[in-house]
Amino acid sequence: MSQIRVNDLTFYYEGSFDNIFEGVSFSVDTNWKLGFIGRNGKGKTTFLDLLMGRYSYKGTIESSVRFAYFPYKLTDEQRTLCASEFISDIRPDCEEWRVICELSQIGEEADILYRPFSTLSPGERTKILLAVLFSGENDFLLIDEPTNHLDQDAREKVKNYLASKKGFILVSHDRDLLDACIDHVLVLNRKSIEVQSGNFTSWWENKQKKDQFAASENEKHKKEIKKLRQAAKRTSDWADKNERTKIGFDPIKENDRCISTRSFIGAKTKKMQSRVKSIEKRIGREIEEKEGLLSDIERTPELKLSQLIHHKNTLINMKGYTFRYESAPEPILRGFDLEIKRGERVALHGENGCGKSTVIRAILSKSGAYSGDIRFEDSGLCEIAGGLVISYIDQNTSGLSGTVEEFCTENGLDRSMFCTILRQLDFERAQFSKNMRDYSEGQKKKVLIASSLMTQAHLYIWDEPLNYIDVFSRMQIEKLLLDHAPTMLFVEHDIRFREKIATKTIEL
Repeated sequence: MSQIRVNDLTFYYEGSFDNIFEGVSFSVDTNWKLGFIGRNGKGKTTFLDLLMGRYSYKGTIESSVRFAYFPYKLTDEQRTLCASEFISDIRPDCEEWRVICELSQIGEEADILYRPFSTLSPGERTKILLAVLFSGENDFLLIDEPTNHLDQDAREKVKNYLASKKGFILVSHDRDLLDACIDHVLVLNRKSIEVQSGNFTSWWENKQKKDQFAASENEKHKKEIKKLRQAAKRTSDWADKNERTKIGFDPIKENDRCISTRSFIGAKTKKMQSRVKSIEKRIGREIEEKEGLLSDIERTPELKLSQLIHHKNTLINMKGYTFRYESAPEPILRGFDLEIKRGERVALHGENGCGKSTVIRAILSKSGAYSGDIRFEDSGLCEIAGGLVISYIDQNTSGLSGTVEEFCTENGLDRSMFCTILRQLDFERAQFSKNMRDYSEGQKKKVLIASSLMTQAHLYIWDEPLNYIDVFSRMQIEKLLLDHAPTMLFVEHDIRFREKIATKTIEL
């Protein structure tokens, strides 16, 4: 058993105002199945890059293992090739027959290795890269969000595979995957880093108890500080009042006083002032003990949604609907039925490539809300309620670029409100001046979610909205949707999210 030791690690990106890591020290065993948890943009992927030696840093990282990283970074040229032509380039010790065996374990046919990579679905691309990763031996695996774009069946296979392995760091926001696969957690809190044994649920329960204790301790200190300040003020007032009686007195009304009484009054005042100083020291200690109590508490402000109410009860009605892209020999959908009534939250569920996104594109095209250039033939009934306003989140974030201000101008959004929602989704103010092209994938997704939340609509269509979104924001979005109950059609492979949110699930 060996260890990965991190000592006094400090790192920042060139041109950045803040350190990603500052004086960080911890160690992990290389036979642990370690889940890496933290907010978007906190440095999870950056830390994996540091382990791979991709950046220079201050401090030391010591390890005696060889690392293998997922996802592999592909060039534009490689994306135009078939995977079989470049897998030996991204992993020199990789043998094609092993990749084929791994693909079968993840539920995929070998033929996707021999089709141009750019023509594959995001889920198929992910499966190929996972198969390449798993085809090696004796590597310590650094796995960065492996289940994005994967269907439920593929997620189950990845989950079972990882559960049988030892020696990896898994970055994931999928609570079900983390609970099934890991035995330790490495957590990037707001102000600290902690390593703890257990899975996600046990860590989350401990964190809630810890946060509750910190909050109650904070309240106790606040009350004590208030009481001490009141006592200090009262004693100080008494000392001042007493001091004013030293000079001048009426010998008739105060016949028990004389000149020598001044020294007695002075001594009494000095004693009171000494007591004030003692109380102020106690206040200082209380404040010191209070500092940092709330520094790691995760606060998730309540999001708001202002939806439109359509006069019709049935917003979407598809019966016997068949859909075929002009470039495809066979229909993607055949005899498909779907009904969405006002107030329903309908989940589309099925394996990669079964037509979930196609259903969405068909609805958007029929309603005039889809601006993409797709050529298709369709038949059967597809009725869209007249005047239906749709707010859409695409699963693809590659088109995001420019500043927040430019994005708001282009999409007709109020910048102040938009930034407020992003702040509620845990965006730092410094991010607003950056080019969105440099955002993490989770931050890009939050931009699309914030834009959708600001759009008043009758129907919200979200296609895999939670890819790359941190677990705290997932819970925040779950609460929003349960509280405001908008009419929705969505695709999401996070089983816990789907079970909580969907009022109806359509299997494709």
